[in-house]
Amino acid sequence: MAAEGPKSLAFFLLIFNLLLYAIVLAIAGWVLNFSIEHTPHKASELTIPVRYFPMYFPTGNMATGFFVVFSLIAGLVGIASSVAGINNIIEWNTPNLLSAATTSFTSWSLTLLAMGFACKEISKGRTEANLRTLEALIIIVTGSQLLCVLAIHAGISTVSASPTRPGRV
Repeated sequence: MAAEGPKSLAFFLLIFNLLLYAIVLAIAGWVLNFSIEHTPHKASELTIPVRYFPMYFPTGNMATGFFVVFSLIAGLVGIASSVAGINNIIEWNTPNLLSAATTSFTSWSLTLLAMGFACKEISKGRTEANLRTLEALIIIVTGSQLLCVLAIHAGISTVSASPTRPGRV
């Protein structure tokens, strides 16, 4: 069957993305916790405009705050999208594949936004190893999520192009 190729690829990519998004969520949560704990001490030494920013990230640069917040959002949406996508891929019919494609594309677009902030943070420089790991994971998961979107869309085209068998909805 020609439809088994995109199905198995999409299923593998969804499992892989679920694991990557869980790691991204764990690292981004750690960085956020670290910044909340160290903000009062570090921010008291700063000048007035920066001191009033609600969170100061002592581990990175000025792009770190946006990067970590959007990484958390992308991680949460990515996990939800992967879990829903796995359920939809198992069913493997047109309505479920369209739902999986929509959630997968939404997750990819948020991850792409987080990757933009990761690139900005890389260009600004001066980050620690944990943030560099998070930047690398966001870039990897962006490419992997794009492959997953393409595999699901390939599955949609194969399922919708194949004739339905009698007795099958």
